[in-house]
Amino acid sequence: MLADIIGTLNDWLYTYILVLLLLAAGLYFTIRTRFVQVRMFRESFRVLREKNSGGVSSFQALMISTASRVGTGNIAGVSIAICLGGTGAVFWMWVVALLGAASAFVESTLAQIYKVRDGSGGSRGGPAYYIEQGLGSRSLASLFSACLILTYMVGFNMVASYNLVDSFSGYSFFTGSLFSVRLPCAVGIILAVMTAVCIFGGGARLSKITGILVPVMGGAYVLVALVMILLHIRLLPGVLASIFQNAFDWEAIFGGFTGSAMMYGIKRGLFSNEAGVGSAPNAAAAAAVSHPVKQGLAQVLSVFLDTLVICSATAFLCLCSGVEPDEALKGVPYVQAALSGTFGSFGNWFITGATLLFAFTTILGNYYYCESNLQYLLRRDARRWELAVFRLAAALIVLLGAQMDFSLVWDTADVTMGLMALINLPSILLLSRPVLLALEDYLQQKRAGRDPVFRAADIGLKNKTEFWK
Repeated sequence: MLADIIGTLNDWLYTYILVLLLLAAGLYFTIRTRFVQVRMFRESFRVLREKNSGGVSSFQALMISTASRVGTGNIAGVSIAICLGGTGAVFWMWVVALLGAASAFVESTLAQIYKVRDGSGGSRGGPAYYIEQGLGSRSLASLFSACLILTYMVGFNMVASYNLVDSFSGYSFFTGSLFSVRLPCAVGIILAVMTAVCIFGGGARLSKITGILVPVMGGAYVLVALVMILLHIRLLPGVLASIFQNAFDWEAIFGGFTGSAMMYGIKRGLFSNEAGVGSAPNAAAAAAVSHPVKQGLAQVLSVFLDTLVICSATAFLCLCSGVEPDEALKGVPYVQAALSGTFGSFGNWFITGATLLFAFTTILGNYYYCESNLQYLLRRDARRWELAVFRLAAALIVLLGAQMDFSLVWDTADVTMGLMALINLPSILLLSRPVLLALEDYLQQKRAGRDPVFRAADIGLKNKTEFWK
């Protein structure tokens, strides 16, 4: 009965409520910011090259949020959207990324405006912090933090661990043993130890590791996709024509919207880039920048990297392979079939390797969000023993996840993430005015030829923020 209730909630949240709310918010912020994600696209790259005076750099914060966004869903999720919704789903993924980037800009700029100092000389923040300071609701902020920890450290990290182990299921050695220990258990132990080594080093180590792994894994994946396109370049015009033609199949859209290319593309885009959900602002708040807008612009790139680059790489890799999408192949099998048809066994091994890296960096990125929210719930910097217990629990959860088949855990995590979005979206809509004022302040300083420096008093927030007094 519990599974039925959770399933019903999921259907309503992800088919109707959240899809409409996320799209509406993205469109609203796009209009209010006058397409900030397009007109300041070059500026987004410029701010990443700036050197900071210490702490987490803008680039490192971007890589942490991208690590969490880019996961196995960028492989399996895109394949499912194409196999079930058709090639037109790719177009709607692009549309959602364009709109979602505006939401990402707003929530990440807010996280910077309302961030607080931590005990190590850096900063932390996120939706819980701007909900309490901006809206004055400690209880709502605490509910958000609790939902985030349950969603990312427990639910999604268990799922990522399970998916990582499951990527070996197609190989004969998977059913073997290692010193009388089943392979899933052995892989789970190795993964838990690697996770512990990374997270026990704190935020500085996490930011360095993701700053290396994310560009490497993303670059390799996109490179293989480009090779596939070049090897089948004659198919590319037909693939592009199919994407645009099927995207506007109005009869299919209005005849069965929930199963149409539009719906699959929208859902894949929304829940791949997570714009508006409230996760990425936890990483954005840690960046040491001179103006909140700088990190808001950097997070625009995270959405584009996730959807326009990585998800598109999967789509073109599959569609340019010559292998027709089929419901029976949905998920990783379609991607493996596409690659193995051209590269042989290397294709299967490459997708397994990509899944391993994507899943591992997702675990690290997800954990980073949770530590900030733990300290919010404690209302202080966590003591060393408290952090040690929390980090050990995170590693044990990864170990357990590697050995479980838990559709109920996945569905429950989806519901708690939906609740996060239902809290975060109205909050950033209500708090959008400070973001718009900060954006105008940034542009005025740029026009005056200065490197923008933020003062809360300049946008009417004197003594209302902790970091920017």
